[in-house]
Amino acid sequence: MKKIILMAIALVFSKAYAQNAASPLTFSGYIETYYSYDLGNPSNHERPSFFYNFNRHNEVNLNLGFIKAAYTKDNVRGNFALMGGTYAQYNLAGEQGLLKNLYEANVGVKLSKTNNLWIDAGLMAAHIGFESAIGKDCWNLTRGILAENSPYYESGIKLGYTSKNEKVYLAALYLNGWQRIQRVPFNQTPAFGTQVTYKPSSKATLNWSTFVGNEQPDTLKKLRFFNNFFGQFQVTDKFGVIVGFDIGWQQDRDTSNQIAGMSTWYTPNLIMRYALTPKTRIAARAEYYSDESGIIIATGTANGFQTMGYSLNFDYLASDNVMFRIEGRGLNSKDEIFTMDNKASKQNYFFTTSLAISF
Repeated sequence: MKKIILMAIALVFSKAYAQNAASPLTFSGYIETYYSYDLGNPSNHERPSFFYNFNRHNEVNLNLGFIKAAYTKDNVRGNFALMGGTYAQYNLAGEQGLLKNLYEANVGVKLSKTNNLWIDAGLMAAHIGFESAIGKDCWNLTRGILAENSPYYESGIKLGYTSKNEKVYLAALYLNGWQRIQRVPFNQTPAFGTQVTYKPSSKATLNWSTFVGNEQPDTLKKLRFFNNFFGQFQVTDKFGVIVGFDIGWQQDRDTSNQIAGMSTWYTPNLIMRYALTPKTRIAARAEYYSDESGIIIATGTANGFQTMGYSLNFDYLASDNVMFRIEGRGLNSKDEIFTMDNKASKQNYFFTTSLAISF
């Protein structure tokens, strides 16, 4: 009798577990803490203003922490996540109230029974770039200047299609703006985006993303045209390469408020990663960002923002869901836009460590 009772209890628990495992509603979370030391020793503890991640100097802090609920069933899906940390503090500084703590909030409906065609609406991760806000998914500890100064998130409507062999992904988007939940005041100009991703094999990804929009009030309209290209290649089981290139143009206006040409900014990026062991790996990055006119990064200096960067990081995977990282990074600019020993400098150097867990 005792064995029968134990078997019945085990059967009940196994059924409950199976039902729970098959539930359309799942929960997950992510926490990434960090410590960064800038050799310029900024007294206000803020690193250069074009950094929005890991940007607090000489203090232990939270870069990003979030709790997420995801629902997927048949032809419906939805995501909702609340966050905190310096990523939210600095990236969403221009948003209102509780919107600053929204990491994700969107709903999607499948439009076809035979094709993988979806329409999603709400707040979602940006369709631009190979680096995201989630550090564990990025090859380097800190984000590149390229990623820091293009959208991490966007609010709008996305129509996305994935081919049956999953090698091609196409998307068209209607957006509220360039990394915005709320529109710019007095701006009624729609913004648009596109994305084309091609995966010829499991070891190669090619991507082209675009954005077209206006980030000014309509009376001062300056259309922005932006292209993001990258290729990600796993050359061997241990060695991988990412090559990225962004280029954008924005209309200029003269003193009489008339359109007077276009300004350009661009940024090439190269990352290489090598797995030393199953639990350790290193990654090196080289990057250059040119924005002479100060469209994205304004400096007020003669040559604008023309900066070369390089970094080297070491990762240790303590377990499947825990990662420790350390990185050294340097920047060299054409003008003296940094501070070193309380003096203007062309160089900036800093070290960062992070500890992240996903669950």
